[in-house]
Amino acid sequence: MVSSEQDKQLIRKQLANLLSGKESHTPFQEAIQDLPFGLTGIVPEKVTYSIWQEVEHMRIAQHDILAFTTDPSYESPSWPDQYWPDSPVPPSEDAWNQSVDQVLKDWQKMIDLVENPNNDLFAPIPQGKGETLFREAALLSQHNAYHTGQIILMRRLLDAW
Repeated sequence: MVSSEQDKQLIRKQLANLLSGKESHTPFQEAIQDLPFGLTGIVPEKVTYSIWQEVEHMRIAQHDILAFTTDPSYESPSWPDQYWPDSPVPPSEDAWNQSVDQVLKDWQKMIDLVENPNNDLFAPIPQGKGETLFREAALLSQHNAYHTGQIILMRRLLDAW
């Protein structure tokens, strides 16, 4: 177990930096910056999803991780059906903007949870099976970094990077 307050603060800071994209990968905000809306619904050749589907999946999965971490009565959606939108095309530009905004808001909520010294990073989540806030934050960071990379790859395939 982590012993000193200084160690705990360092872990919180490094985990928050990892979540916010301040480490080695391209931040989500940069990956979607200046992306023409017309490209969000295109599925590039030999790729399974569109950028819209990647972002919406990030929003859904991130919400699931955050709600699981904070709400003892939360029930996760059915995997994988309820984690991916059916249509590669967003219903509207407003839906696209709302999804992006929610990804950013929920991402910040996880960072806030990690940075709050009143939250024990290593205490088991009551409704879980041994999961901790630290584990859920690391999972979210890994998941979002992967899908941000997918978005960049798709932008390259669409000549938009």
